[in-house]
Amino acid sequence: MAINNVEIPYGAYWSTPFTKWQGSLQHLHAVKFAAWVTKSELAKREIDPGIFDSGVFGMTNNQFQSFYGAPWPLYEAGAKRTPGHMLSQVCATGVRGLFASASEIVMGLATTSLLMTADRCSNGPHIYYPAPSGPGGNGQSEDQVPYNMQHDPIGGHSMIDTGENVARQFGITREELDEVALRRFEQYQEAMKDDQAFQKRYMTLPFSIPNPSFRKEVSTLSGDEGVFPTTAEGLARLKPVTEGGVVTFGNMTHPADGNASMIVTTPEKARELSKDDQIRIELCGFGQARTELAHMPAAPIDAAARALASAGIDYTDIKAIKTHNPFAVNDVAFAKATGVDVMTMNNYGCSMIWGHPQGPTGMRSIIELIEELVLLGGGYGLFTGCAGGDQAMAVVIRVSDR
Repeated sequence: MAINNVEIPYGAYWSTPFTKWQGSLQHLHAVKFAAWVTKSELAKREIDPGIFDSGVFGMTNNQFQSFYGAPWPLYEAGAKRTPGHMLSQVCATGVRGLFASASEIVMGLATTSLLMTADRCSNGPHIYYPAPSGPGGNGQSEDQVPYNMQHDPIGGHSMIDTGENVARQFGITREELDEVALRRFEQYQEAMKDDQAFQKRYMTLPFSIPNPSFRKEVSTLSGDEGVFPTTAEGLARLKPVTEGGVVTFGNMTHPADGNASMIVTTPEKARELSKDDQIRIELCGFGQARTELAHMPAAPIDAAARALASAGIDYTDIKAIKTHNPFAVNDVAFAKATGVDVMTMNNYGCSMIWGHPQGPTGMRSIIELIEELVLLGGGYGLFTGCAGGDQAMAVVIRVSDR
């Protein structure tokens, strides 16, 4: 069943290429960059920014003056009278933002929502927290991105530790992980065929990179930056990140920069804004879950089950699955728990290959899921992905003819 009166107009979404840590997008303010891209993409679609009566901005890593949240990028994108809010749920920010936009429409607070997600892992802030009553008045500080990847505030463990814990829980071997990592690289190559035809369905390529003032072009990107050639022999040569473990730099993701956005609206408005008004994209169900401490990659299993239950379907109804997979462990554990063929998930790409900028990660996967369903002639699709704090969110989408 669909969530009443909420659709995504076909083609009314976009993503930048994702670039590696300290790569070609490291000099761009994530909030300003997202607004700059959004303004350009709306203009290409001849969509008036004034139509939005709600906005959601999803971001995890602080940027200068991001205290102001959504009103700033909305204004810069041309939606100068549009109210909105900023949210953050680490890697699940994309799905949480989609849920927030849909909820406002269901509740009658809005009819057309602009959902933007953006992050820059490069050059993350160094934050100092004063503590006048502490010993000597000394405070605490953190490098927001790397420190939190290595230190869970509850258990003190690193993100990689959660991957190793779930590998042990499900009896996953190094060989299984490397086989999946190689398969994911092969699937990404399908998106590269015919001059990147699949990615050009939602991504402007070549992509113009502006200078920090967004006044001139400094270079261009032909696609994602930081995707490394993967072979079985190369994967086998890598040492585990943790001694005695199974997670390597070859079967996990890498930090990245970029943004991705979409429009969420009513069925009537979706037809008006769609690139093809005979294609219907419906939101059918959401799910969320939290698993035991330090077992983050297992959380998408329950989140997916709850999204399917919300949609009133089961895995036999699903034609395509996309996951946020910071570790190949995520996909192998999911397949073992659900019976899904791990080699058929994540066609055309996934975060393990093209990188993980946090907020936009799930949003790009959802966009790719929609396009895969269109190529398949319609049907149900599932996206599920974990997030820091041993939690996950999932969404079921249906593509059909009107």
